[in-house]
Parts: sequence; C-alpha cells; structure tokens
Amino acid sequence: MIDLQGLVAEFTRHVQAETEAAWRGDSKTANKHVDQCLAVFDKLRAHGDTGRDALAVLFTHPRMDVRVSAAALLLRHRTAEAKAVLEEAAKGKGLVPFEASQALKRWEEGTWALDPADEDAGPPEAARPAPSSKRSRPRTERPAPDKRRGSKRDKRDG
Repeated sequence: MIDLQGLVAEFTRHVQAETEAAWRGDSKTANKHVDQCLAVFDKLRAHGDTGRDALAVLFTHPRMDVRVSAAALLLRHRTAEAKAVLEEAAKGKGLVPFEASQALKRWEEGTWALDPADEDAGPPEAARPAPSSKRSRPRTERPAPDKRRGSKRDKRDG
C-alpha cells in the first residue's frame, strides 16, 4: 500500500525547494523540483480521487507556494475550494500570487489542463470552466481594406 501522506509530504518538500531555488536564481534546480512535484502528483493521481483528496489537505498549508501549487493542480477535482485558495493568493504581489492569477486565468479561458479528467468519466458539469466569451477572428476573416495603403515611395513627388 502506498503511503499517500508520504507522497503529500514529498510534494510539499519539492514545492518549497523549487521556490527557494527560484529565489536564488537557480532555474536548473527549480525546474528539477517542478518535474519531481509533477511526478509525485502523477503517483497521487494513480490512486484516483483518493490521491487527489490527499493533496487537498495542502489548501491550508502555512506556505502560500504550497497552497497555490496544490490548488492549481486540483482545480478540476475541487473547483470551488481550489479557486478560493487561488483567488486569495492572487490578491498579493510577487511570483506566487502571479502564478495563482495565471492558473485562474487559464481556468477561466478553458485552457487549463494540469489534471485532465479520466477518459471514461468527464468532469461534472459544474466543474467545467465556462467557455470564453471573447472570441478573436482568425486573420483570414478580417475584411480586406477598400484601397491599398500607400507610402512615400509610392508618390511621385514624395
């Protein structure tokens, strides 16, 4: 039997180490810890919702970086709780609040995909983000200008 609490503790250690390495400017070490965090999350996900629920205990962790990392990964599974954690963190200034705001932004625009739903059972309707109301048109659909835009080189006397 896998020790889920042990995996959560390992996840916490890697988040903290990643943050400290980032503050030192050591991106190589920070990226190593991010990879290890994601590997631990994959192990937790292998246990389904039980593994995800084990990680949700970090929503009340004393360190904001740990709370934000757990909430960003659990947006689909624990939408209301994770959004509350991220919204509170996003009120601050600095790297971790920025990360929280980016996770929320990706969720709202529908591009968040850190924990895809199991293929056989999609997320409940309430957990799905609302589709973005802002739709941009591809360049090919823009109306053609009525006349060609000229430049000084096109004028005989210019």
